[in-house]
Amino acid sequence: MKSSLLYLLHLSDPTLPIGGFSHSYGLETYTQKEIVKTVESVQNFLTEILTHSILPNEASFISLVYDACELNDWDKISELDCLCNASKLPKEIRTASQKLGIRLMKIFNPFIETELTQQLLLKLKNKSIDGHYCVLYAIYAHELKIKKQDALEGFFYNTAIGYITNAVKLIPLSQDSGQIILFKLLPVLEKLTEKALQPNLDLLGMSSTAFDIRAMEHENLYSRLYMS
Repeated sequence: MKSSLLYLLHLSDPTLPIGGFSHSYGLETYTQKEIVKTVESVQNFLTEILTHSILPNEASFISLVYDACELNDWDKISELDCLCNASKLPKEIRTASQKLGIRLMKIFNPFIETELTQQLLLKLKNKSIDGHYCVLYAIYAHELKIKKQDALEGFFYNTAIGYITNAVKLIPLSQDSGQIILFKLLPVLEKLTEKALQPNLDLLGMSSTAFDIRAMEHENLYSRLYMS
């Protein structure tokens, strides 16, 4: 087993203690409104959110930031981080992305001492970048010598299993149902990874209106289990 695979497993581990389990990223609103309430509706929701929100946003930013790391182009990385910040319209989603990015940095930066990670630490300290999770994920994947395709697959898997875990709790569903949904999604994750390798720049930061509205509504739910 190559060390890069072990690093990928660590970096994309859904149980990594960065607080991702505290966020539903709008799913809690969908379940409370009974829009997502069955195995079939969870699978449809995930296919749509991964295809029309995660692909043109987080996954595309990972791909582009990874390429910028290859050139040590900090101007491009900073620009992409700024675009990422602007593309996250719901406040809770934007704040969650920044918090998860900072927590990821606190875990990995002390153990990855490269020129790029030291520059990252400096820029976060002087607040010249926001430090969104997908941006930092790409930087650490590059510095750990994880192939871009593998890093993207790991990210899509991490995102999918996070949503599924939350759906199992919120609806609720059985654990077996969650695993069945994940298994059926694997071909979708593979196809989306291929698209993210060369992202469509015209779609970068594309807004999914319904998702953004549900994420904004989450702030005012009567009761909440999740922070977003």
